[in-house]
Amino acid sequence: MQNDEYAILADAGTARELITGGANLFESAGLAYAHGTDNPLDEAAVLVLHALGMDYSIPDAALDEKLAAEQVSQVKELLVQRLLTRKPAAYLTRQAWFAGLPFYVDERVLVPRSPLAELIESRFEPWVDPLRIGSVLDLCTGSGCIGIACAHFFPDAKVTVTDISAEALQVAAINIDRHGLARQVTPVLSDVYSALEGQCFDIIVSNPPYVPQADMTDLAEEFRHEPELGLVAGGDGLDVVVRILRDAAQHMEERGILVVEVGHTQELLVECFPDVPFLWLDFEFGGEGVFLLERQQLLAHRELFEAALDRRLVPGSQAWSGIL
Repeated sequence: MQNDEYAILADAGTARELITGGANLFESAGLAYAHGTDNPLDEAAVLVLHALGMDYSIPDAALDEKLAAEQVSQVKELLVQRLLTRKPAAYLTRQAWFAGLPFYVDERVLVPRSPLAELIESRFEPWVDPLRIGSVLDLCTGSGCIGIACAHFFPDAKVTVTDISAEALQVAAINIDRHGLARQVTPVLSDVYSALEGQCFDIIVSNPPYVPQADMTDLAEEFRHEPELGLVAGGDGLDVVVRILRDAAQHMEERGILVVEVGHTQELLVECFPDVPFLWLDFEFGGEGVFLLERQQLLAHRELFEAALDRRLVPGSQAWSGIL
């Protein structure tokens, strides 16, 4: 690390000074924050506390204690690594939080950040009776965070987590083991529902890929460290979502619900299926683009979803409405 280039950290000798200096460094460099934090101060705090082996429960006064030179050097190296590599902090610390729970993460999976956490913590009320939930399916699970969080908040339910990526399921398995949920959570290698024939669930929940291929070049460098398989879904971002919609009903119990995050592709989904009564959910702590549908609603519109997949002439067409 060159002192002239990172002079903003030169005189930092306490955790608080390192956090403040790191935040200033990040802000001046124009880093992106969307992987568990949304600002440079929180991003710096994650890295500094990790490097020092501290957690957020430490007394405030501890932040002002003088650190050993070796500790300061370790922290500075991690802050500079974040700057130079543009890797999200979670990939550098190998840890992310979701629904109040810690998860191991690395570049094989997306960094957990879905607003679905808030819905899981409320146990999907008022749309389901939590006492009646016996089975949950987490499609496109990645790190396993959504399914594992569901298992935590529905301790009597059996949870299946699926992904098309064997590497992602390796990470999910690490997290299942760390949370002691091997008897409750089952990982399955599956392309959407391909390995789930005959299985039905009370809740199907998913944060699938929904980024249009062309948008990848516009994403901040931090996002390009994540696996493209977990982000991109065809030319318009809806390839996986519509497959989920088409076959969901046959994998749902009678009073089951489907909850899917589609992010900024919400507008296109509504444009393509104007007659489908998507219930778009609101979140107290931020987030959008999450819909809920009941089994009967999915059954009523299954032919429409089927037609959308059958009649798409060119993958990634700008709008399906013209070919339906």
